[in-house]
Amino acid sequence: MREAVILEAVRTPYGKRGGVYREVRPDALLAFTLNGLLSRAGLEAGKIEDVITGTVTQTGEQGANIGRLAVLLAGFPAEVPALSLNRMCGSGQQAVHFASQGVDAGDLTYAIGCGVESMTRVPMFSDIGGGFERLNPALLSAVDLIHQGESAERIAAAWNLSREMLDAFAAESHRRAAASRGLHAELLPAPGLDADGNAITVQHDEGVRGDIDPVRMAALKTPFREAGVVTAGNASQISDGAAAVLVGDREAAVADGLRPRARFRARVVVGDDPTMQLTGVIPATRKALKKAGMTLADIDWIEINEAFASVALAWTHELKADPARVNPWGGAVAHGHPLGASGAGLMAKMLTGLEATGGTFGLQTMCIGHGMATATIIERL
Repeated sequence: MREAVILEAVRTPYGKRGGVYREVRPDALLAFTLNGLLSRAGLEAGKIEDVITGTVTQTGEQGANIGRLAVLLAGFPAEVPALSLNRMCGSGQQAVHFASQGVDAGDLTYAIGCGVESMTRVPMFSDIGGGFERLNPALLSAVDLIHQGESAERIAAAWNLSREMLDAFAAESHRRAAASRGLHAELLPAPGLDADGNAITVQHDEGVRGDIDPVRMAALKTPFREAGVVTAGNASQISDGAAAVLVGDREAAVADGLRPRARFRARVVVGDDPTMQLTGVIPATRKALKKAGMTLADIDWIEINEAFASVALAWTHELKADPARVNPWGGAVAHGHPLGASGAGLMAKMLTGLEATGGTFGLQTMCIGHGMATATIIERL
């Protein structure tokens, strides 16, 4: 029987908007990451049977099937196909799901699930030429689609989350990310530029701050509501980055001398309230646990994407999760959220964390625009 396993997983350090990757095209960043993935794994590119790429804003430098363009730019054989998908913030995670499902089905022996986003060079919403006002008027009259920031405000109100609670969570995310700086074996040092335009090798996530000034944090404006609680400080950073996960059939991989590192216990995607839109992580987690025949107490490492602090806190409260197991090395508030890349990047980070701590089971879940969520449970081998 076929069994999909993770063989290697990498991500670039994430850059801030206008930061170290400001002059790096996203297709080049992904090509660099794909080559780095296979170099670490020790697998020749010709054995890859599909490259599934998550990218949210598919226009400009991220259009024209960026996955295929990156494969060609990386120098892979022309016979290696690729596609690009958009499940919004869950795109990279969905790419890993599709890659592993193809292996489990027997259609693929080796596949890559990856993602890339340059939010500097291809701004959000540029694929639709602006904001929600560009959507179909019939849709907008039927469904109350709002900015995710307003959804985050409504979640904070529904779960009685104060500004102080959100800011404290954000500060802790930075503290954990800074404390874990030397532990991220999944990081693939990447070429970039410093503030003066000098060529550098980017070694760490650019947005992580070792010290958070609580006074400055408390002074940040609340852009979505005049007396709101959501700020740029307790929301995910706008970022650039790429990530990739190599998946293969376990028996074939062992025969080729590769080491299986994890297997999949559950892969799910759910739809949820499109107005609250970020609460889907709750039913997605419950569905994944049910599929795996597990409880949250069985999970050693949890990655919930910190799109907003209110999402992670509401999820933690609703699932009665141990905060120490939730984003132990910080999250997107600190290291950033390059939309299409984050799902594969969190997978790589979670696998590294499990290996570093001797944990067995990891859960990853991500909220998604328009009311969806993805969730994955892996077992370290």
